[in-house]
Amino acid sequence: MAEKIGILVGWEQSFPQAFLERCNKVPGVRAEIAKLGGTPERFESPYRVLIDRISQEVKHYRFYLKAAALGGAFVINDPFWWSADDKFFGYSLASQIGIATPRTVMLPQRDYIPAIVKERSLRNLEYPLNWEAIVDYVRFPAILKPADGGGWKDVSVVRSQEELLAAYNASGQNVMTLQEFIDFDDYVRCICVGKDRVLPIQYDPRAIGPTGLRGCYVQHDSERWLPKALHDRVIEDAIKINKALGYDMNSIEFAIRDGVPYAIDFTNPAPDMHIEHLRERYFNIAVDWMVAFAVECSRGDRRTRDGYAWSRLVRPSVGKVRLGASS
Repeated sequence: MAEKIGILVGWEQSFPQAFLERCNKVPGVRAEIAKLGGTPERFESPYRVLIDRISQEVKHYRFYLKAAALGGAFVINDPFWWSADDKFFGYSLASQIGIATPRTVMLPQRDYIPAIVKERSLRNLEYPLNWEAIVDYVRFPAILKPADGGGWKDVSVVRSQEELLAAYNASGQNVMTLQEFIDFDDYVRCICVGKDRVLPIQYDPRAIGPTGLRGCYVQHDSERWLPKALHDRVIEDAIKINKALGYDMNSIEFAIRDGVPYAIDFTNPAPDMHIEHLRERYFNIAVDWMVAFAVECSRGDRRTRDGYAWSRLVRPSVGKVRLGASS
């Protein structure tokens, strides 16, 4: 019987289409766009592997993927961890495992939901904030951005305390981070598959790409366009980050200043892999790597649940049901 691989997709077309076409050429494997409906509380996942490209936008998908992991599937990426992580934790973790990161401070949110009674609910909060100490640590220029955001949404470059306070006061209910601005000499975005497959690509985050979005990949004849020592460090640091976070699909950005790669953005469990952004050569590498990794996982004994304490209490394939079957 063929091992089933399902992919959950959003607006993108090129990556899922290419993935399915290539995956279905592999003997003993059947890949398809996963179909999710009503889900009983005890079920065995019909998919051996599920690749998640969209659950950050569809809450039902995230809940389903957790149940599928409980039901024996290997989910790329782990929906339990994806639900828990944030960019500030990522910076904190990276800095403690030897990765160069910009100086970063997390700030309390500026505004709160109406149910918050500030005199009672915020008694643990330092007020007023010690802006002098914060600015002295991070220094200007700096980047103010959401602690759990992405896609350059609600991001400001601030060059003075006046600009900082104006941007912070406009940040609403976002938890923000203030981060050292790295005036980089070069910039790298790495496409990562399976923790240790890392494709470093020169990237210009300030340029407008071919589809009108911010950021543009720079094409080279060879993947090794950086000096060897720097190339090797980027690869090693990317693998270390992936292993620490547990991501099997990620993009990691490094801003290079004075020969040091600073990890800027590296919690991207559904990275952009659109052909119009990556261009054909890099796109084909990313697709081929994902096919190889998904097939490898479908034929092995990997299960997302195995990393959790509760998995030791679960008896596999006992009492599992499908809709329409008796429990």
